[in-house]
Amino acid sequence: MKKLIVISGPTGIGKTDLSIDIALEFSTEIISSDSRQVYKELKIGTAVPSDDQLKKVKHHLIGHKSVYDYYNASMFEMEVLELLGNLFVDHDKVIMTGGSGMYINAVCDGIDELPDIDMEIRNDLIAKHEKEGIESLRMQLKMLDPESYKKIDLKNAKRILKALEVSLQTGKPYSSFLLGNKKERDFDIVKIGLQRDRAELYERINLRVDQMVAEGLVEEARRFYKDRSLNSLNTVGYKELFESFDGTITQEKAIELIKRNSRHYAKRQISWFARDKDIVWFNPDNFSEIVNYIRS
Repeated sequence: MKKLIVISGPTGIGKTDLSIDIALEFSTEIISSDSRQVYKELKIGTAVPSDDQLKKVKHHLIGHKSVYDYYNASMFEMEVLELLGNLFVDHDKVIMTGGSGMYINAVCDGIDELPDIDMEIRNDLIAKHEKEGIESLRMQLKMLDPESYKKIDLKNAKRILKALEVSLQTGKPYSSFLLGNKKERDFDIVKIGLQRDRAELYERINLRVDQMVAEGLVEEARRFYKDRSLNSLNTVGYKELFESFDGTITQEKAIELIKRNSRHYAKRQISWFARDKDIVWFNPDNFSEIVNYIRS
């Protein structure tokens, strides 16, 4: 049986370096399960692997979309399954690594079948978001689908938009389509979670933000300031800098907020992955222990 090795964990934990070392150990390739690294224009703020790292091991689903493209977990699921069919021809094991829990779940468990969305509905909702803000979308969701309103991340415009699209397209609540039936896969899945001491993780996150700034994060964000309403740019590292470009906060304050919000995001990721009882946890520095577990 072919095996998909899933390496997950919060931002800044050390997934990239470890995944490369493991891929080299098993002479295989890596699929990224990062929902922001798919965008080719965003390299610094999404911590895309360096050119040297990409040369060591072949990576897939990094920089293959534009920030102007619509992309979601269901599309990711289909792309990964097709990709795995090709990769398993030459490899017994394939690595998938990233911190986007919904994307990982889409591949491992599958996503409930949802209807195709009329572009007019999608564009109308996007226009409403741009004109009236996220609170207007929240109220519409509360009216159309109270169940989703209670469960969904109400700070995540992309999730709200998805629920509204389906509700408006079908006339039925988005929540009624989420049956939660796990799909069977024709490969084994080994889930590895990475964890560190919380203080150490937060220090790594702070240092990484400083490194991003040194590498040109501010300039990268400025290039997309005019497109700030795009869902692809509604993410930590960019939205804080957009506020500084507005003049509402200083650049120094924006960098401080990026560090704080990255730490908060890491905390939410830890909570998400902690619910998955199939994950076996390791410190990323324990390379031999992780390799032995995979071999076993």
